Amino acid sequence: MASEDHLAYGELPEDENNESTSGSSFIKTSGKQGGMLSSLLGKVQQTVQELGYDLANVFSGGRIHSHTHVGADCADGMHKTVHRFDSFAGERDSNDVKWYVDGCGYMWAVSIAIEQAKESIWILDWWLSPELYLRRPPSKNTQYRLDRMLQAAAERGVKVNVIVYKEVSQALTRKYLSPILPDYLHSLLPRGTDVVTSAVSRLGIAATFASLEYAEAQNPLISPPLIVDSAHTKHTLEALHPNISVFRHPDHLPDAQTLESSFLSSLKNLSLTAATASKLPEDALKAVYGINEDVILYWAHHEKLCLIDGEIAFMGGLDLCYGRWDTNQHPIVDVHPENLEDIIWPGQDYNNARISDFTDVADAAWKNDSLNRTESSRMGWSDISINLRGPAVEDLKAHFVERWNFIYKEKYDVRKDSRYSEIAVQQSTHGLMKHMKSGLHNFEAQVKQLPTSDSPTSTYAIGAMKDRITNRLQQAEATYLGEAAAPHSGTGVACQVVRSCTNWSHGVDTEHSIANAYISIIRDSQHFIYIENQFFITATTSSQKPVLNKLGAAILERILRAAKAGEKYMIIVVIPAVPGFAGDLKDESSLGTRAIMDFQYKAINRGGHSIIESIEAAGYHANDFIRFYNLRNYDRINIGASMRKAEDASGVTYEEARREHDDMMDPVGYRAQDGTVHPEEAITGHPYESYQQGADSLADSQRFSSGRWDSVSECYMLGGLDIRQVPWENGNYSEMDAFVSEELYIHTKVLIADDRTVICGSANLNDRSQLGDHDSEIALVIQDSQSVDSMMNGQPWQAAKFAATLRRQLFRKHVGLLAPQNMEQPDHNFETIAVPNVYSFGTREDKAVMDPLSDQFLELWNGTAKQNSEAFGRIFHPVPHDSVRTWKQYDAFYECFFNKADEEATGKEGKQTPAKYRWGHVVADNFSPGQQGLKEMKDLLSTIKGNLVEMPLNFLIEENIAKQGLSLNALTEPIYT
Repeated sequence: MASEDHLAYGELPEDENNESTSGSSFIKTSGKQGGMLSSLLGKVQQTVQELGYDLANVFSGGRIHSHTHVGADCADGMHKTVHRFDSFAGERDSNDVKWYVDGCGYMWAVSIAIEQAKESIWILDWWLSPELYLRRPPSKNTQYRLDRMLQAAAERGVKVNVIVYKEVSQALTRKYLSPILPDYLHSLLPRGTDVVTSAVSRLGIAATFASLEYAEAQNPLISPPLIVDSAHTKHTLEALHPNISVFRHPDHLPDAQTLESSFLSSLKNLSLTAATASKLPEDALKAVYGINEDVILYWAHHEKLCLIDGEIAFMGGLDLCYGRWDTNQHPIVDVHPENLEDIIWPGQDYNNARISDFTDVADAAWKNDSLNRTESSRMGWSDISINLRGPAVEDLKAHFVERWNFIYKEKYDVRKDSRYSEIAVQQSTHGLMKHMKSGLHNFEAQVKQLPTSDSPTSTYAIGAMKDRITNRLQQAEATYLGEAAAPHSGTGVACQVVRSCTNWSHGVDTEHSIANAYISIIRDSQHFIYIENQFFITATTSSQKPVLNKLGAAILERILRAAKAGEKYMIIVVIPAVPGFAGDLKDESSLGTRAIMDFQYKAINRGGHSIIESIEAAGYHANDFIRFYNLRNYDRINIGASMRKAEDASGVTYEEARREHDDMMDPVGYRAQDGTVHPEEAITGHPYESYQQGADSLADSQRFSSGRWDSVSECYMLGGLDIRQVPWENGNYSEMDAFVSEELYIHTKVLIADDRTVICGSANLNDRSQLGDHDSEIALVIQDSQSVDSMMNGQPWQAAKFAATLRRQLFRKHVGLLAPQNMEQPDHNFETIAVPNVYSFGTREDKAVMDPLSDQFLELWNGTAKQNSEAFGRIFHPVPHDSVRTWKQYDAFYECFFNKADEEATGKEGKQTPAKYRWGHVVADNFSPGQQGLKEMKDLLSTIKGNLVEMPLNFLIEENIAKQGLSLNALTEPIYT
């Protein structure tokens, strides 16, 4: 999905004018290989080899990485630095840091910062949607659309630099990537080959590759392409003003390749069919598809970073793109029958990736949304980002400048376009001084660690060095700051920037300081770890290939150490129930989704080497030390009497009017081509205007709730009305048919240790994010010196304010002890770093989640998850579910009610028998008929608090969830890890 992190990472090049370039790869011939050809065309013989994952060690020269071998250092000082976690950046004191839980407050703060920008705006995103509204509802905040805000900034003289990931432009097939391979193989025949043999050989080669191409027509090697459209982002923004420059990276065209003899050797006596191709060794598959180590088909720029004037930074898990804006209560419906101006998610911003992906987000961005709002829910988006000010911003600036200049030299310098140029590093004076002071502090710490010596010369040399640094610092302060310089208002938060990057992404040696930080902080934790992440793919041993990262080994080691010592220690992990990709899990098209789920289950509780299995094998109860959870919520579509009355009065349907409303919000469409909204140009008699007039004509007595109950998401939050007391008046649908549920998609990337240390950024817990040479990532390690009185396992505990308040805010949200967020009434947590976070210490709700190891908290947490799981299971039959251990049980629990419901939701044709229930709706079979059944269902619904549910660890445990095929093999498996 365009929820990152879709599988089709990588792209064949497309020039900046949207003209496709040829995918041909030109392959040099080598005469010594000619004798191999007759073997290639011989009898079919299965010669499947081992997948050859050890090739990675060969390619790396035998170098060992600490993130793949716990406790080992990278050999030969590889990417070693003097900084903690082997990061390019050191620890920086005296920072201000602020958290944002979910997109509503975060994007409001970003809008403030962009509005106040004076010199520069630098953005690094996986996906950026120019049409994204940073404040809601859009009808009241038209000036706060991202493209308009960047245009206004550029017109003020602000220089805007944007880097976005350049996505896959089409499905990657053998023929597209390496079209001349068959001709090349035929050219290897000896010069003296007779005409008949030559002709037969050509036919054999053609038949061999035709088999592969036939299979790829339905199931290509890497499919389908992402629909994020970085070209639209680039051309839309750059057309606004010359001060806006956008880089797209990387390009993915295979360079000229030379087939090595090892490739032909691996194909001896092997017929290249779809079945055998899926089992080829990795090096052979690379050759078939024209790939070498320099070709980046899979990996992506995944950072989310926004720097304003070089002074403050926004970073974390939230891209500035469709589908991310959300409130703490996560409403999943957006139907407003009494006033279309209350719409929150126009067009494709209303997205449910479990049903349908984004489609054509360029010229028809609002018109191609396929979900009918009156029938289908969106998918809620749970995420975290942060705002930072202080010395650590200098490291984020350095990271962006390095990336920008690297891409410029690699791709844009040759164009000699005056719009593009390198960025000169310009550090802010106050930030520079704090940076230097932090460096002196680090130097002092390193001096203390030097071996002691009785030599007066050694002692004098170290002291003199320290004096020189101190004097230089004082001179710099006097020169650049002077007596009138205002001191930075840092609160003493220590931060360190860590990252994942390598030659393809950043032009540097591989750095995996994020993985190092995760492993170190897990290993050194004393009592408690909280992980909330989009993925959980890791390994405890080297036997869990193809997974390489060993965060799982660090988790297992720490748990077993606590178990052996008789310590109370707990790790809580919250991840999505299903990766956010569209389709029924049983469909062949969901193979990639099932592959990810399979890797996750093998990390958690299956396959023989998982964390839970290893704990149990050591003689301990895993549930005493580690538990896994998902998130889910419900809502009610307001399709009652007020909609029917407005439709009757206007003569148009709500959906017709809603679609035109959404198009009016979009200047890319057929209105407002100049980038502004012109309501006066609305065409008289069009559905939007007709419907609004019909709704306005309703007497007060005919109105239902004046919008109060357009969503019932407040009902499972603190202070929300009991769902049984919420009014309803039947219209075209019964109330039972109006309720919907969906998984709450977790996109967060955070670890909190002992309520003292936080890692927050863009990195997922998987190989793609952790290895360094895959996706590029950025994160911040945060250790706040301001402590708050707290409790840990019933004992007094000094927690760090930043870590403790962030964790408690998250926990309160998940168990329904947080009040609903009002998008039109911003509080302190909507502001930038200039206004600190506000958290309600000392309340009953705060005390309930204060101690993450207390029996009272664990009873609340686990009891809520259990009760919510049971209620959702009976009402909505969601999958995954613990009662579904086989595909046969899957059919009985889910398929017989919702088979092909996803296709119906998107209006696809060709369905013979309609699904019994629409996607995500109530399974009424479980309740009595009529009003009695509705009462039973709402009684059960009223027990749901928050959105926490148990992770179903027994789902399809008796089946092989993921099977190998053309799109899942030795070459493509790393995409899913």
